[in-house]
Amino acid sequence: MKLAEQIVQQLVEAGVERIYGVVGDSLNPIVDAVRRTGGSAKGGIDWVHVRHEEAGAFAASAEAQLTGKLAVCAGSCGPGNLHLINGLYDANRSGAPVLAIASHIPSQYIGSEYFQETHPDRIFTECSVYSELVSTPQQCPAVVSSAIQFAVTSPGVSVVTLPGDLADSDVAVEARPFAVPAPSAVVPSDETVERMAQALNSAKKVAIFAGIGVAGAHDEVIALADTLKAPVGHSLRGKDQIQYDNPFDVGMTGLLGYGAAAEGLHDADVMLMLGTDFPYDQFLPDVTTIQVDTDPTVIGRRTGVDIPVHGDVKSTILKLLPELTVKSDRSFLDKTLAKHDKLMNKAVGAYTRKVEKMTPIHPEYAASILDQVAARDAVFTADTGMCNVWSARYINPLGTRRILGSYLHGSMANALPQAIGAQLAEPGRQVISMSGDGGLSMLMGELLTLAAYNLPVTVVVFNNSTLGMVKLEMLVDGLPDFGVDVPQANYAQIATAMGMQGIRVEKPKDLESAFTTALAHQGPSVVEVITDPNALSIPPEIKKDQVFGFATAMSRIVLNRGAGEAVSMARSNLRNIPRG
Repeated sequence: MKLAEQIVQQLVEAGVERIYGVVGDSLNPIVDAVRRTGGSAKGGIDWVHVRHEEAGAFAASAEAQLTGKLAVCAGSCGPGNLHLINGLYDANRSGAPVLAIASHIPSQYIGSEYFQETHPDRIFTECSVYSELVSTPQQCPAVVSSAIQFAVTSPGVSVVTLPGDLADSDVAVEARPFAVPAPSAVVPSDETVERMAQALNSAKKVAIFAGIGVAGAHDEVIALADTLKAPVGHSLRGKDQIQYDNPFDVGMTGLLGYGAAAEGLHDADVMLMLGTDFPYDQFLPDVTTIQVDTDPTVIGRRTGVDIPVHGDVKSTILKLLPELTVKSDRSFLDKTLAKHDKLMNKAVGAYTRKVEKMTPIHPEYAASILDQVAARDAVFTADTGMCNVWSARYINPLGTRRILGSYLHGSMANALPQAIGAQLAEPGRQVISMSGDGGLSMLMGELLTLAAYNLPVTVVVFNNSTLGMVKLEMLVDGLPDFGVDVPQANYAQIATAMGMQGIRVEKPKDLESAFTTALAHQGPSVVEVITDPNALSIPPEIKKDQVFGFATAMSRIVLNRGAGEAVSMARSNLRNIPRG
């Protein structure tokens, strides 16, 4: 048996069903070993040929996030494995259990500046929980086993650097059996729970801020909110875990936020942070703060924390609830809920009313129609930028949907490759990629991957011919938008040329039929929606310096490009500004 075959057998025993990558000479022994397994239908592993290794890493990450199981990607020596790095950064920051096989130049030439020589064992250290070079056949089984162990239990990215000549050598020692323990509860101490109870019982106004760490604890968080009469705001990653079936929901805070979450947090006496390491400290209030997290290293690094709690959300709440006094005063909760309802109806909902005949199409309206026609268990992937905003504000998780994005790394072009991984991992579910034209064009070759495998993914392209989020950032800084224009392209025609269904939508009345047709199609579809380039996401809290930035930028636009463009932009965004 060759070493490559042994590695692939270890992956089969770990439950791996596919490897995403691009073939290359140093990777050939691994690829051939995958071929010999006969594919997943025969209990082996499939090779998924993506067009760019970065896409392979994103796809593996999406698969891992959906299933919770190990997913694998691979790149050949030098440029091949370097292309993995952006997707692996995203996977590692998302806590996705991903193993990357980085093939290497022949072992005898390492250190000689050989053709395509890099040092993957060094390069990938920052974006992994484990990275190791296989130097001998005897070492290999232990390295692969450790890599799997680290990826699944940390969780995060493991990288195995494997010279091609070693992969083709004979097995030297047997691999150890694969063994990963089941996760266990993390329960805070009695003393910590007592401190939490004292602070919460004495507070008049409590607000809950929930993140991805509330996964698996939805009902417990709702019970806690009911006991404390506390509004529940959430981060973007926490949206599909806590927003559904939640009468205490007040939306999301942060740069992409909506609703009354920001105000509710700031008006509280005590903020209870549950499973979130929210990075934007400017949105966190200066109030008594209790932070609960399974990772003690993140507690207190974003804001001052009065009561640090090392525990998982579910176990902590179950231990805390018997110690709490049920509050009867709902005034703070009801005030925040009323504010949320007003904002949702008057601000966020503004673009979805009376726009059925307006062109270019308002992107918010397109997102709202997509939400209505998509399946109740659909998987959405959203590009970083404006598509993140539209998915956050208009896609309802329902408790059965999933919404994936590059939420911590913030990479462009993530949606399409993540959709590939999601569809292959969950073939029975509807998968929808909410792609910006900027993001799609960056890794557009992956449309060929959809076509090659005939994957029933619906790619909705929000085509505004601009990098909308960057444009917004320029304007709030008082700069006229420059360098953000994306050349006009007909993505529906491009899709058709690639052998898939392409639909171009220029009128709002055609949105529903286009989405319905695409979602019913048995293969890949691209629905290109021509949207208003001036429709931008207004932050949840408008500060004086932001208003000044917009005003300054607008005056420059008037001077440089004429009043007409400034007026058009104002009309597109005026109704979206939250009003008290």
